[in-house]
Amino acid sequence: MTDFTPEDYIKYRIARANETIEEVRIHIDNRFWNTAINRMYYACFYAVGALLAKDKIDVSSHSGVRQKFGENFVKTGLIDRDLAKHFTELFEKRNKGDYNDFYDYDEETVLRL
Repeated sequence: MTDFTPEDYIKYRIARANETIEEVRIHIDNRFWNTAINRMYYACFYAVGALLAKDKIDVSSHSGVRQKFGENFVKTGLIDRDLAKHFTELFEKRNKGDYNDFYDYDEETVLRL
């Protein structure tokens, strides 16, 4: 088993975020709106996970990531509230698009996000 340092994890998560943003472009080009939103959310999720890891904040769930991000970065003013609202909106839309039947986003919504 290989031992990974916290720095390895942070670099990995940032790389995943960047890779996932590239996926978003492909899904938009192919008009896969729900999948584009899904990948937008995960790009943010990976980046926020790296940010939390940088400050040695351990989380194990999506709700934990959102909660600790809010407590440690948004409420303290380190991250702008509008960016946090954007992350929350992506989370909500990703859930709706992934888990609700017969729900499809449109081009306008995706491009706005």
